[in-house]
Amino acid sequence: MYLKKNFFLIKQINEKKIKYGFFTRLNGISKKQFKSLNCSLSNGDNQKLVYKNRLVAMNNLQQNKKKLVLLNQTHSSKVIKITRNNLNNKMEADGMITSLDDIVLGVLTADCAPIFIFDKKSNFVCCLHSGWKGTLNNISKNAIKLFHKNNIKRKNLIAIIGPCLGTKNYEVDKNFEKKFLIKNKKYSKFFKYKNKSKSYFNLRGIINFQLNNLGLKNIYNINKDTYLNESLFFSHRRSTHKGEKSSGRLINLISLT
Repeated sequence: MYLKKNFFLIKQINEKKIKYGFFTRLNGISKKQFKSLNCSLSNGDNQKLVYKNRLVAMNNLQQNKKKLVLLNQTHSSKVIKITRNNLNNKMEADGMITSLDDIVLGVLTADCAPIFIFDKKSNFVCCLHSGWKGTLNNISKNAIKLFHKNNIKRKNLIAIIGPCLGTKNYEVDKNFEKKFLIKNKKYSKFFKYKNKSKSYFNLRGIINFQLNNLGLKNIYNINKDTYLNESLFFSHRRSTHKGEKSSGRLINLISLT
């Protein structure tokens, strides 16, 4: 992985028909706790600054002439296909897939994992917002189903998991852990014992496990902890621990060219 301008890429991936970036909080114009590239309209930041920040991100990807498509994210496992028919609709979901090349798909994160999935022939791109609820209900599985519906084989898929909350900063209670073990006992290896009432949760590990079980062989990671790297990333949990009312949100963008 490497940092280009203000977004992360994977060195090994050189798909010329794909533009993507997992953006940091750098090079924007928001102030105070939102400094500087906050891309969320729902956390109390100045809306004009947020729109300018989104444009900065689009410009950095050289995709500023395209339409940016964002969802009303609800921490679900719902993934929708973006077509000409629903392109301008307000949609509630946590994942999108499209074959349109004149739009940019985006998800906002601040500890949850952003995931990009695309096929080697560059027919479709997909972006997911995988928090603990989306991961619990395997949002990645729902995305792969849509690739299947469009006759794209799993062996031709590439997935990238972006920056998210790291294990040593993801403390959870036993009821949280139990929810995952009810789904799959094998998930137990993604919980590290802390004490009788607490564990540490490996969000990145479980998403990699799910993608592997779905038959994907080409999986990459931007292995950065959003909590730990305050200069680069917003973190909802870190802001909560610091007593801040709200946190900024990182934008993660992908598009066909």
